[in-house]
Amino acid sequence: MQVEFNHTQVNAYRLIGYENRVLRNEDFKNDAKDAGDMGSGHTCTALYEIVPVGVEIPLQKAGELKYQKGTDTPAAKSGEWLTVRMRYKLPDSEQGMELATEMPASGLAKRPSEDFQFAASVAAFGMLLRDSGYKGEATFEKVHEWANQAIANDRNGRRAEFVKLVGNAQRLKR
Repeated sequence: MQVEFNHTQVNAYRLIGYENRVLRNEDFKNDAKDAGDMGSGHTCTALYEIVPVGVEIPLQKAGELKYQKGTDTPAAKSGEWLTVRMRYKLPDSEQGMELATEMPASGLAKRPSEDFQFAASVAAFGMLLRDSGYKGEATFEKVHEWANQAIANDRNGRRAEFVKLVGNAQRLKR
């Protein structure tokens, strides 16, 4: 997977939790490079911290990508937030293929889904446990609250179990 953000919408971003799977832009289309394979039927969640345009921070140039060619290109002016690309191989093939799709400006949700809210609370919990410099204003109390708000569709009880785990960690940290 490769996610490219439109710099007219996104000032900066950070991939949370997959820092050891980052590829150079030019290696994405190189089938000989291994960034982590997923089998058929498997899923993966990637969370990004996004800094919107207007919030000043030091930027690192990403190289030649679709949105990086200037602010007056059709891609930059499109209002798209990002493009996601995925490379894959069919079973009995050595030739990699690519799919790509854009997220239009209208793709932003007014309120995060319960699944997203839960995934974000798990990521924040991990940052708290590691005492990450990126944890921001996250606290065990906030993570407990966020996760607890996202257990309505807890099909197998794992979300409720996570909420208990956060509560235990919160008590241990006192």
